Amino acid sequence: MSALTARLLAFVACLLGAFGVALAAAASHIAPGKSLDSAATLAMVTAPAVLAMLAMTRTGLIRPKTGLFCAVSAWVGAWLFSGSIALRAFAPMSDWAIVHSLAAIPMLAPIGGTVLIGAWVLAALAALFK
Repeated sequence: MSALTARLLAFVACLLGAFGVALAAAASHIAPGKSLDSAATLAMVTAPAVLAMLAMTRTGLIRPKTGLFCAVSAWVGAWLFSGSIALRAFAPMSDWAIVHSLAAIPMLAPIGGTVLIGAWVLAALAALFK
């Protein structure tokens, strides 16, 4: 994995963590009871997990292509899961048509969760069977 790829993935992982904190604030102030707590927790937990997958890759614990795939998959899965929950929570408050359109896409949260579970399992197996 190139240094630029690692830096970009670390950057977007940190943005995922920031998104999680913003969702936690929204869960308590703007949209309580809208499942934002679980979306926030998942985003905040996945952000350092992506960084850990990068570290596992950089230290040689897992193969570079596998590590990159795991980190990107975890990041995408977390965004799909947390993002879809956030969109559904905020759609009734939004005047933007795009928010309503995206919130209406079915199965984004379960797909994101499944992708995220797969990333964790693959990272575990990659660490065990390098």
